[in-house]
Amino acid sequence: MSWGKNDALVLLLAGGVGSRLNNLVQSRAKPAVPFAGIYRIIDFSLSNVMNSGFTQVGLLTQYKPLSLMRHIGDGAAWDFTGRTRGVKILPPRTGFKESDWYKGTADAVRQNIDFIRAHPSREVVILSGDHIYSMDLDEMLRDHRRKRADLTVATMVVPREQIHQFGAAITGEDGRVVDWEEKPAVPRTDLASMGIYVVNTDYLLASLEKYRSDVDFGMDIIPRAIPVDRVYAHSFRGYWRDVGTIQAYWEANMDLLLPDSPINPAAWGIRSNPEAEGLPFDRCPARFIGSGQAKNSLISAGCRIEGTVINSVLSPGVRIGPGAVVRDSIIFHDCRVEGGAVVDLAILDKRVQVGQGARVGHGEDREVANRIHPKHLYTGISLIGKMAQIPAKAVIGRNCIVAPHRRADEFPALTLPSGESI
Repeated sequence: MSWGKNDALVLLLAGGVGSRLNNLVQSRAKPAVPFAGIYRIIDFSLSNVMNSGFTQVGLLTQYKPLSLMRHIGDGAAWDFTGRTRGVKILPPRTGFKESDWYKGTADAVRQNIDFIRAHPSREVVILSGDHIYSMDLDEMLRDHRRKRADLTVATMVVPREQIHQFGAAITGEDGRVVDWEEKPAVPRTDLASMGIYVVNTDYLLASLEKYRSDVDFGMDIIPRAIPVDRVYAHSFRGYWRDVGTIQAYWEANMDLLLPDSPINPAAWGIRSNPEAEGLPFDRCPARFIGSGQAKNSLISAGCRIEGTVINSVLSPGVRIGPGAVVRDSIIFHDCRVEGGAVVDLAILDKRVQVGQGARVGHGEDREVANRIHPKHLYTGISLIGKMAQIPAKAVIGRNCIVAPHRRADEFPALTLPSGESI
């Protein structure tokens, strides 16, 4: 039988909690978080699949899936409609017990074996829905077939001080993986796994059936396979970032603003689904009124700028009032920053209102980590939850958290010190 790239089945894992993104994922899955103004994080993985020519996708959802499912729709935005193509949203398989949730990447695939068997394929391509990158997955598939591999892992070189965050591959001269370290404290390599795999379908099904206690590819499947099976690394050279933390998410958005930015969604062919906004019309072009200006910023359609925006990313529909200043910040859809207000080094979720003369991100004490979530906010970024209202004249410090839907009359005082939450 002659096999082509369209005979590979794609499994896109998009069900993670993403708790390190704090209240950005309180009502949505991590892949559904907005990015670069008009996109969502999952748009990058879906567009890579589309641009690589694959036609059958299973999307594994789990945590807070509604926003993500609404965004995907029928897959038409990524050309996944037709008799021979489609994106199938595999609904959450959760019960009443915590043990019913996916325990890891291998467990997630195992719980959807029926979908794999229902779509005959030579290989299964497994990838995550929460990374920012552009990659030719078909090239990886060809590399996998050329080497007659059982399992191929996409890898890239990272600084050694970062390797503890990843699975790490030790390879021979031919690219075959000879050893593996999962999040090593003292690494022997700088070759990190990207969490992207090509696996022969028969091999995958047999492994998942034989080793039913294995729950994760990096911790279980790959180390077990290396001594006895053909496991290879596929080298990737390009921009790739896991935006699973507030700091990494903010940095990736700021990377968009660099001269000769390494992120170029338009050139990469990244698509989104504008119809998911539910608007019966396209937003009008951004407008600059009076002394309104933007410097080194990304301004989306529907924005109305009467103040000053510096080094920031604004999603559609944001309004910046006269005399207001937004600096080093990420502002989601339909936020309002009223006249005279200042937003400095902050992330505002959708439809936040910042009252007149208020200050979000105030003070020089950026080293004061958030008291409740010190590992989430520790570099000065303040996080304002969806639809929160910041009172006029309020002062919000550094590394602060304002909960979603917090009303202005619920603030006990007009000052929230650095590191505090409300």
